[in-house]
Amino acid sequence: MTIPKGKRKTAAKVPASVPHKPQLLNWLKDSRNAAAYLEAAFEEDDVEGLMQAVRNVAEAQGGVARVAEKTGLSRETLYRTLSKRGNPQVKSLAAILGATGLRLAVKPVESRARKTA
Repeated sequence: MTIPKGKRKTAAKVPASVPHKPQLLNWLKDSRNAAAYLEAAFEEDDVEGLMQAVRNVAEAQGGVARVAEKTGLSRETLYRTLSKRGNPQVKSLAAILGATGLRLAVKPVESRARKTA
């Protein structure tokens, strides 16, 4: 069956992809979500991925300029610290996290025997 041209429905124009970053940044405004996100990034053992995660949290929590102001670091230093090549000292990372309402914490790794019990 053929539908006449004037009666055909045109397909809605839907973008091929939807940017996820705005939703991610909105989600990261909640400190519990930001903590879970960073914890997952730490577990990946990927420094570049971790730095990207910290950058995303900083952006969600008011941006690099606001975080720089709260840490006492210059914006340039903060950008450099959080760059893909960045290798922040623990003191800097703790200051950045503190400015976003988070802190570093250490907890024991669950052994496989304990997980299955």
